[in-house]
Amino acid sequence: MTDFGVTADGFVLKGFAEILQEAQQRARDAFGPDVDLSATSALNKILQVTADEDALLWQRLEDTYYSQFVSTATGPSLDQLGEDIGLPRGFLFAHGQVQFTIDNPDPGRTYLLPVGIILTTNETVPVAFRTTEPARLSAQAKTVTVAARAFEPGESGDVDTGEISLIDFDYQDQYLNLGPNTRVTVTNPAPFTGGDARESDTDYRARQLGYPREMWTVQSVRAAVLSVPGVLDVLLSDPLGGPDVSQSYFTLFDFNQRVFAAERRVDQQYDFTVVVAHEIGRPWHTTGVVIGVYDRVLAAVDRVRPMGIHPNIVPADHIEVGLRARVVIEPGIDKQAITAALVRRLANDIGGLRLGDDVLFSQIMAVLVDQPGVLDVQDMRLRRFPPQLGRVVFGAVEFQRDVFEAAVGENLGLGPTEIAVFRLDSGLLDLEVVGR
Repeated sequence: MTDFGVTADGFVLKGFAEILQEAQQRARDAFGPDVDLSATSALNKILQVTADEDALLWQRLEDTYYSQFVSTATGPSLDQLGEDIGLPRGFLFAHGQVQFTIDNPDPGRTYLLPVGIILTTNETVPVAFRTTEPARLSAQAKTVTVAARAFEPGESGDVDTGEISLIDFDYQDQYLNLGPNTRVTVTNPAPFTGGDARESDTDYRARQLGYPREMWTVQSVRAAVLSVPGVLDVLLSDPLGGPDVSQSYFTLFDFNQRVFAAERRVDQQYDFTVVVAHEIGRPWHTTGVVIGVYDRVLAAVDRVRPMGIHPNIVPADHIEVGLRARVVIEPGIDKQAITAALVRRLANDIGGLRLGDDVLFSQIMAVLVDQPGVLDVQDMRLRRFPPQLGRVVFGAVEFQRDVFEAAVGENLGLGPTEIAVFRLDSGLLDLEVVGR
C-alpha cells in the first residue's frame, strides 16, 4: 500500500486516479458490488467531480509542504523564507541609454570615452550611473548614444528623460583629458527603467542557499563580500584559521608563548587576505559621489569579522582576454552584423567566468560556431594581457607591453587570483570575417 502525504522520502502526492478509485470502492461498499459506476452513470459523475476537487486540495497541500524549503519554494513563499533570515529579495539595476555630445573638438582627434564613466543627476543628493559601452567622439561624430545602468539597484535609478545631465567632476578631472576648450555634455533621451523589478527566483534562491547562518567564519565573510554591488567573485586566504573559530586547532595555541607563523611578532595584528574581483566599470576607491568597491567591501567585512582580526583587501588581477581567428560565414550575410553578434556572445560567455577559471579553447570555439550564419572557424588563437600569471602585489609593478597568444587548441590558464575580462572594444580581438 502506497503512503501518501508527508513521508520519509518527502511529500507523496495522491493523484486524481487514486482518489477516484478509492471513492468508487467506498461506493461499492455502501451500495453493493452491483452499483452502476459506468462512465455515463450519475453516481460516477458525482464521484469524478468530488475527486477532482480533492486532487486540487492535495496539490495545494504539496505546494504548502515544499514552500517550507529554500530549494523548492517559489514566489511569496521564497520571500518569506528570505525574510526569516534577514535577506529580502533584491531589486534589479535600472538601465537605459545616454547620449554624449562634444563641443569644440580638435580637428583630426578622436575622443575615447571608456566603459565606466560616472554620470549623475543634477540634484542635491545625486543618483549615479555608469556607462557599459565605450563611446568615440570626433568632429565628424559629435553625438553618440551608449548603454548605461545605475550604480545602485532599486527604484532610485528609474529617472525620467533628461535627468542625467552631468559627468562626475572628480572622475572627469582624474580620467578624462579633453583639452582646455573641449566640453562633453550628456543626457538621457529616454527614461531609465527596470529598477523597480525584483531578482528572479533562481537568483534569489541561490543567494539564500549560500547565506551563512553563523558569524565569524570564512563563509560569512565571503557572503558579506559577495553582497556588495559590483563584486563578481571573492577569494579568501586564511590559512591560520583566524576568522573561523571552529577550526580544530584554534584553541591549541598558547598565545603568550607561541605564534601562528614563524617569526611573526607577538604584537603584530592578525590579517587575512580578501581578493576581490569586481566589475571593471566600478572604481576601486571612492570617486566623486560613487563609493569605491574597496570601501564598501571593507565596511561589509567589518560587520562579520572577529575583533582583532583584520582584512587585507586587494583587487584581483583582471586579465584582458581576446582572440584571433578567421570566421567563414554563409553567403549574403552582413559581415558587420555577424561580427557584432559574435562580440556580444563572447562578452556574455567570458563574463560568466570566475576567479581562477581557465578560458577554454573548446568553450570559445563553441560560442563562435553556434552563431547562426557561421560555417567554420579557422586558426583560432586565444590571447591574454598581461602575458604572465598574475599575482597580488603591494607595490609598483612594471608595465607589461607584450601580449601572450596561445597556440591553436591551447587553453588560457589563469591563476587563483586572476579573472578573465573581455572588452567590447578590446585590442586583443582580431576577427577576420570572410564569406564562403
